[in-house]
Amino acid sequence: MPKWGETLDRRQWLATGMGLAVAGTTTAKIRAEGGTYEPRNMWVSLAAYSVREALTEGRMDLFRFIDWCAEMNLAGTELTSYYFPEDFDTAYLRRLRRRAFGNGVTVSGTAVRNDFCLPPGPEKDSQIRHVRQWIDYAAELWAPHIRIFAGNVPSGVEKRQGITWVADGVKACLDHAAERGVVLGLENHGGITTYAEDLLAICREVGEHPYFGINLDTGNFHADPYGEMESTAPHAVNVQVKVEVWSGEEKVPADLSRICEILVKSGYKGWVALEYEAAGDPFQEIPRYVRILKRLLEA
Repeated sequence: MPKWGETLDRRQWLATGMGLAVAGTTTAKIRAEGGTYEPRNMWVSLAAYSVREALTEGRMDLFRFIDWCAEMNLAGTELTSYYFPEDFDTAYLRRLRRRAFGNGVTVSGTAVRNDFCLPPGPEKDSQIRHVRQWIDYAAELWAPHIRIFAGNVPSGVEKRQGITWVADGVKACLDHAAERGVVLGLENHGGITTYAEDLLAICREVGEHPYFGINLDTGNFHADPYGEMESTAPHAVNVQVKVEVWSGEEKVPADLSRICEILVKSGYKGWVALEYEAAGDPFQEIPRYVRILKRLLEA
């Protein structure tokens, strides 16, 4: 894996062996048993946030969401923390885990809302405890990944200071993440992570760690969406795909084939969670996009 913010040139890429996944500008065809296949090692999941209105309004719960993921023949289900009941306990987590297991679906991860862009003090400590608590919850779910946020730079604070604060918050959670076997993925979720260069700066300050990387959200970059995906994808530990990207001040349909090629060329392996945010009816549109992503990514 290259260092934070670095990329490999073509000769280095091919020398690593990862170049087997790419030939020229297209995915390599590898011969096997008289036929060919395209090596991907990526599996499609669905983020519960995609049906947020149904979950918030009580028309669906996380158990039914898991069932729906299974009905669409998804390999994974991403259980966003926002939709857990307030008073849930360990028994509830184990029931969710058993429901997924019984459906042949993996809990690919969960996602929390936190703010690490804070100075040392009680508020920062509370945010760290929150993430550590969800590390325990994820471990109980057998979920290998948690998506975390960085937060926003407070008014009057230099961005460089904010980068350090976020990195310190992440580092305060990593020993516990390693102990429980849960990977933390820092998302490009606006705020201090609006631009890839700042997200990578945070990652460099955290340093290389086996339980930390980037949660790449393909719909959140504004300046140069596909270029910024390319620069961050080599460090991704989880990917959330949106069906739209930003073009100036408006959203336009995403080029899902191009996103797939970016992931393949980066050497990414792992979960790709559809996170549907477009205007259409999610229960009509999501199955269609699931089919597209499975065709592109599960070759």
